[in-house]
Amino acid sequence: MKLRTFLILTLISCIIIGTSATMPVQDEKKDPQYTNLRVLPKNISSDELKKVMDHYSVSLGVKCNFCHVRNEETKKMDFASDAKEEKVIARSMMKMTNKLNIKNFGEKKTQYNQAVMEVSCKTCHRGKAHPEG
Repeated sequence: MKLRTFLILTLISCIIIGTSATMPVQDEKKDPQYTNLRVLPKNISSDELKKVMDHYSVSLGVKCNFCHVRNEETKKMDFASDAKEEKVIARSMMKMTNKLNIKNFGEKKTQYNQAVMEVSCKTCHRGKAHPEG
């Protein structure tokens, strides 16, 4: 009886060890390393970058392809590319609004009645790709 118990325990141990050795290792979810960020922080998280880009999209009433190009080889968006002039313009607009906010509202944005006092894309664009004069 002892031999049989020993063999069963050995078999179970081998199964457990074999199964755990073949399971994929789950790393912590890491944010991708973005390339060609010139205004946004280099260590921006995926969630924060998505929020920023969603804000631009809504503020200008555009989609990603307004500023970004598609790589026809990979059939995916090439977000790092500077091929479109709109992306270069967007960077200068980001710098401009940052300067305006720091100059007029200080580095930390002031809150009044839970509304953040700041200039953003939406201030002038109001959901249009090109602001009205």
